[in-house]
Amino acid sequence: MLNSEYFINLEEEYGAHNYHPLDVVLCQGEGVWVYDVEGNKYLDCLSAYSALNQGHNHPKIKGAMIDQLDRLTLTSRAFRNDKLGLFYKKLSDMTAYDMSLPMNSGAEAVETAIKVARKWAYVVKGIPRYKAEIIVADGNFHGRTTTIISFSTTEEYRYDFGPFTDGFIAVQFGDIDAIKSAITENTGAIMLEPIQGENGIIMPPEGYLEEVHTLCEEKNILFIADEIQTGLGRTGAFFACQHEGVRPDITVIGKALSGGFYPVSAVLADKSVLGLFEPGEHGSTFGGNPLAAAVAIAALEVIEEENLIENAEKMGKYIMDYLQEIPEKNIKEIRGKGLLIGIELKHELGGARRFAEVLRDRGILIKETHTHILRLAPPLIIDQSTVDWMLPILRDVLLMD
Repeated sequence: MLNSEYFINLEEEYGAHNYHPLDVVLCQGEGVWVYDVEGNKYLDCLSAYSALNQGHNHPKIKGAMIDQLDRLTLTSRAFRNDKLGLFYKKLSDMTAYDMSLPMNSGAEAVETAIKVARKWAYVVKGIPRYKAEIIVADGNFHGRTTTIISFSTTEEYRYDFGPFTDGFIAVQFGDIDAIKSAITENTGAIMLEPIQGENGIIMPPEGYLEEVHTLCEEKNILFIADEIQTGLGRTGAFFACQHEGVRPDITVIGKALSGGFYPVSAVLADKSVLGLFEPGEHGSTFGGNPLAAAVAIAALEVIEEENLIENAEKMGKYIMDYLQEIPEKNIKEIRGKGLLIGIELKHELGGARRFAEVLRDRGILIKETHTHILRLAPPLIIDQSTVDWMLPILRDVLLMD
């Protein structure tokens, strides 16, 4: 019998060990629910790190993908296709940015944002060539490429992978004075996650993003927001920056841009920034392909048509209010926005993984991050009755010895 143990053993023998997944082998998904190879049913409260805001196997997105599969999947950017322009327009209509540049993974989109910000620094701001600096935050997570890990402050992401790329200055997240002190005549951009997701749902002080944006305007610096995890409705706004009325110069998106069907990411900016790219300076064989464009258009339409942003705000507040009433026996702190919630457990408990494993056995899939934190991020389609089923179970597990 091909049971979970069989598939786990296959992965362990033939796959690189660069992940530490929970031992559950999933084979089917529908909406907020997933099923393992033994037929057990689970509530997905991770959403593939927010890539599944629209839920598993959404029929509209699946339909768009199947239709496009019958027509045309890839042209490369050597030729035009009939879907890419529609995708561009949909992004501009929904985000109010002039232009977009589609890529595949989130890390590729971050790399793209870095490249265009550096060109802007030299061509527009006049920073001496190859002297541009980008200010980032301690605890950041923007991807896994060698350039991106060069400005990570998490040692396990960097150790043994140098030498590293220069040109990045890391400061304390949430500290506006630290940013002010780090700015020099060579500062071209400041890049931040509005909420640090991988670092444990770390929230900046209220007004921080607005202060950073104002500072960037005063100093002629680009503000880059990495909304790959926080964007597309996850926090109860289309972009997390909108909670403070901030419109960054560059916004990076991915994950839920395809509803989990296909790798799609994009960089959003106005013509004064993205218009600096000239033919041959940047590209991607698969970026902007017609299959990706068709899937992404449908994924964006689902966010609008099913009022997922409003539901994320409503359900997120409901969950947070409930969690705040749980006795603090094992809980150090609860924080978050919308349906991106972090439950930090007391460090003397030895880590959050055993809590995630018990929740798995009770039918709820949550993953630990940074040892002591449970990240709660269900699909944005989750309804009241499902939340009401989940919360008492979560409460019981959080209170266990």
